[in-house]
Amino acid sequence: MATRKTLATPKKTAPVLEPAELPPRARILQAAHELFYGQGIRGVGVEAVAATAGTNKMTLYRHFTSKDVLVAEYLREVATAIEASWDRIGAKHADDPRGHILAWLKDMGRQMERPESRGCPITNAAIELPEPGHPGRQVIEEHKRGMRRRFMENCRKAGLPRAEMIADQLLMLLDGAGVSLQTIGHESGPMRALARHAEWLLGVDGDKK
Repeated sequence: MATRKTLATPKKTAPVLEPAELPPRARILQAAHELFYGQGIRGVGVEAVAATAGTNKMTLYRHFTSKDVLVAEYLREVATAIEASWDRIGAKHADDPRGHILAWLKDMGRQMERPESRGCPITNAAIELPEPGHPGRQVIEEHKRGMRRRFMENCRKAGLPRAEMIADQLLMLLDGAGVSLQTIGHESGPMRALARHAEWLLGVDGDKK
């Protein structure tokens, strides 16, 4: 997770804070991003998060009343970042809804192709958190429903038939590509396959029959 920055003052670049300079809550979340994504939510206890954050369990529980609450906030930050990337890329494709979808999927693919990637953190969390009542589960489901809605809206803007079905297929492609990184590996090219299949679905592949 990127190091957070303080608010910028006019005409000046905000200084980048080192981890030790961040307030405890921010350090705890930074540690949660690193550990939950790298080792899995179930495999990491609050002791490890607190130690990585350079604090203790008492301070952690002062900011997050339980591990479940911490997990939900971690997932909320991830979802917010993903949705912000959709908006940012969309601003560059205001009149091209198909191009918006493809550019965003390719951007997600580039991020997931990094050697240290374990695929989509939201999808990974969905597998680890099957309990309907877990606070993180609501974040996961709201995010995934929101991405399906975004896909569907763009497909409709593009005049594609069966926009809902295409949106479902795009979401399944994205989730499947992320999981494939962990089952058949980066070398098999799941992210390249994601782009090719998305192009076919959206009708921008010249070989589509």
